[in-house]
Amino acid sequence: MSAPNEILIVGAGVAGLYTALKLAPRPVTIITARPVGKGGATPWAQGGLAAAVGPNDTPNLHFADTMQAGAGLVDPEAASILADGGPDAVEDLLHFGVAFDVDENGALKVGREAAHCRDRIVHATGDQAGAAIMDALVKAARASKHITILERIVVEDLLVDDNGTVGGALVFDVDAGERAVFDAGQTILATGGLGGLYAVTTNPTPAQGHGLAFAARAGAIIRDPEFVQFHPTALDIGADPAPLATEALRGEGAKLVNKDGRPFMVDYHKAGDLAPRDIVARAVETEIRSGRGACLDARESIGKAFPTAFPTVFASCQAVGINPQTELMPVAPAAHYHMGGVLTDLNGKASVDGLWAVGEVASTGVHGANRLASNSLLEAIVFGARIADQLRDAEITVPNDAGAPGDRMDLESKPADKNAMMRLRQAMSTGCALVRDDESINKVLSVIHELNEHKAMTSGLKSALVTAELIAQGALMREESRGGHYRSDYPDTEDEAFHTEICTTDSYENGADYEDEFDE
Repeated sequence: MSAPNEILIVGAGVAGLYTALKLAPRPVTIITARPVGKGGATPWAQGGLAAAVGPNDTPNLHFADTMQAGAGLVDPEAASILADGGPDAVEDLLHFGVAFDVDENGALKVGREAAHCRDRIVHATGDQAGAAIMDALVKAARASKHITILERIVVEDLLVDDNGTVGGALVFDVDAGERAVFDAGQTILATGGLGGLYAVTTNPTPAQGHGLAFAARAGAIIRDPEFVQFHPTALDIGADPAPLATEALRGEGAKLVNKDGRPFMVDYHKAGDLAPRDIVARAVETEIRSGRGACLDARESIGKAFPTAFPTVFASCQAVGINPQTELMPVAPAAHYHMGGVLTDLNGKASVDGLWAVGEVASTGVHGANRLASNSLLEAIVFGARIADQLRDAEITVPNDAGAPGDRMDLESKPADKNAMMRLRQAMSTGCALVRDDESINKVLSVIHELNEHKAMTSGLKSALVTAELIAQGALMREESRGGHYRSDYPDTEDEAFHTEICTTDSYENGADYEDEFDE
């Protein structure tokens, strides 16, 4: 399997598909472990896409909200690029056939979510924005002659030459049942998030941050891995993954209440139910741990309109016998989005040659310590287009001596052992979740180190452990509380904001086996 002079995109969510489409007419190959449109997190995105398209909104206001939410770590230039690109992103998605919701006059309907000062979230069929965008992009990609899509191809690691340049990927062809080398001149990671590393998550459970591990093992800088955003209102119904109760519900007036029906967010923040996500998530956690419980009350604000206004949430509730038109919805925080990732410049290029990153796997600088609601889909669109602009007409050379790290060939090409993975997920949820401290983080690291000696080590488990260690090491190094990272032993925020940057050491020197060593 080879792709000389081609661009390789790993991942087929919104970030990967949109980047591929914008690369036209340059040939590009997308490889994905599952059938396109199946198994990824994008179709589950309920909230929508943030863009200053309302009559009383401007990109400057969107920029200000993004900067405020990020708790001092947002890159102003990146945030400006994001906010300025919002209206054009919506127009382009309309061009690709995304049917965003409109009012009786044909104007885009916009809604409010937490920490936004204006109604600026565009939706599709209420809570099905991610699915609508994916459907349109899948259709466009399959019809595009410059895009080759290879499904059921599992990436195990990146190929790197003696100069540290990425030159493609080591893959496992599920249907053929064998490993193969996929040579490429430029490789774009669009592998999504890592919520599956936690016992309670809104992500598909296979979303275990493998792309982050690939980049780290290739020597790329990983920035701020400790910043994991927990959505405050996952439906607490015992499902794995936990169905999401979109923030748009609170944007429409739904209230967080305890089991006695008393609204509690007024006790935690002046913005109440629309406070920043990290604050709302910790408030919900506090109410649950106190025994008072936490529920979402949409009986008056949405009521009878629920089935048509929020069909996905309604179906999830009905599946377990809850009628949100007349009953409270039990909720709990769940791992939802990763603000850190592969450090990129403003055009999506990673710190090692031949590698790019887009979407949740990337750290472009727009999210800082706490992502502003519904900025994630927008980031994938805006920065995917910027990567395409850099590579569309670039002269590309394929490294001729790129290889995989030696230890990869000794590992079985399988997902992680279920019992080992559950032990890791439970450890992460206990020690490296909403509230952390030195002792809890070190307990997580002890579990990771024990699992690194697991008798059934596989390619999938190895990648999950590398990414989990990146998160834990970042959390250990950040001796403060900021945004989505809260340490009970360091509850204050430092006056001067700083980034955590982690890079592997000598990860590919002469094909030597990688060792789990991290340098600040």
